[in-house]
Amino acid sequence: MTVESVRAFFADNAPDIAVIESEKSSATVTLAAEAFGVTPAEIAKTLSLRVGDRVLLLVTCGTARLDNKKARAVFGGKPRMLNAEEALDATGHPVGGICPFGLKTPLPVYCDVSLQAFSEVVPAAGSINSAVRISPARMAELTNAEWVDVSEVREPSEVV
Repeated sequence: MTVESVRAFFADNAPDIAVIESEKSSATVTLAAEAFGVTPAEIAKTLSLRVGDRVLLLVTCGTARLDNKKARAVFGGKPRMLNAEEALDATGHPVGGICPFGLKTPLPVYCDVSLQAFSEVVPAAGSINSAVRISPARMAELTNAEWVDVSEVREPSEVV
């Protein structure tokens, strides 16, 4: 899996979108923003969650934080973050490179409305130093994502 499966996904579904790679790690929101020259909010972070016996992906703006009350109402249960091994097993991507593209197995994808504040966002692309530049609407379309409101946006100074 990893970056090669993401490249294959875009070759098949959106050949106009190229995977970009950085010499620097982009494994966290702050590092990704520095590596790709955007604000932390423009990083589209993908959370791998378990709700009951379902595994799903939630893509949010980089400065957003999951609102457990909203998420419980939307997803029908309390979301729990997958650990690194579970996330790799479910997505085929390592933590820091998890994205909704080129997945090991199909998973439900949700995009948080916090992404709609931007014309372009930068999600990871299967490795800790790769990403793509894409509009939130196109990302949702390519991944068959459902739009949800399950986060609260934090100030950049609160992002670690």
